[in-house]
Amino acid sequence: MNEKKAVTKHYLCNMNNRGQVRAKKYLGQHFLKDESIAERIANVVPFEGVEKVLEIGPGMGVMTKYLLDNPSIETWVIEIDDESVSYLKAHYNTLSARILEEDFLRWNPSKTFGEEKFALVGNFPYNISSQIVFKVLDHMDQIPLFGGMFQKEVAQRLCSPPGNKTYGILSVLCQAYYDLTYDFTVPPGVFNPPPKVDSGVMHMVRKAEDPNIDFKLLKRGVKAAFGMRRKTLRNALKVLNLPEGFEHPYLSKRAEQLSHTEFVELLTAIEDGRNEH
Repeated sequence: MNEKKAVTKHYLCNMNNRGQVRAKKYLGQHFLKDESIAERIANVVPFEGVEKVLEIGPGMGVMTKYLLDNPSIETWVIEIDDESVSYLKAHYNTLSARILEEDFLRWNPSKTFGEEKFALVGNFPYNISSQIVFKVLDHMDQIPLFGGMFQKEVAQRLCSPPGNKTYGILSVLCQAYYDLTYDFTVPPGVFNPPPKVDSGVMHMVRKAEDPNIDFKLLKRGVKAAFGMRRKTLRNALKVLNLPEGFEHPYLSKRAEQLSHTEFVELLTAIEDGRNEH
């Protein structure tokens, strides 16, 4: 058997009897099969101020087709599954030159887009969704718009206000730099295979002004605070080497009680106190 026939046979063996790519559990794939929901997700992010949009994990392109219908943006996709890539190339000829065959978590945006800003969307694999959000934050200056589908509890956590158990590290960091909106809930039955939980669609729009704090300092402080979320911040933030005699009214609170602006206020005060010694 020659190489081309072998590749074709391998590709077909991983398709179902309707010529579709089989979902792979190790990649966390759940293919959306409801066209109306796919269209809603494709339109959930307001594509203003960007000319390019990158879709993560397009699978068989159920959402991609609606992005391609939008004349105001140039659609790119990034896909790690070689069989999905083959499917996309076979069914979306105009997209072929804009398919990035690699792992988003290892991808360098500047390699593809230089310093140009772009929007990021997707039906995100549950097993890496938090890692995707952390990467967005690391490249926030280049990604003013971000949105898509997560496990419902993750989407709710991102949008959660302070004062409850779902509020966490990503809630604080995302809300410090973006305005977040929880858009709608998606039931398991619209996927193949159906996940065991509901999904949630949300989007984020970069704020006009950043908080007056170094992002690395904010990230370190928030991670320390939530790493010991049951303790007061006086104890949780000891790893930051608090200045001798440092006092602040927020130190008597717990991490989940502080808004992102209050975290900025506290951590800035700690940094200023350290610089004075």
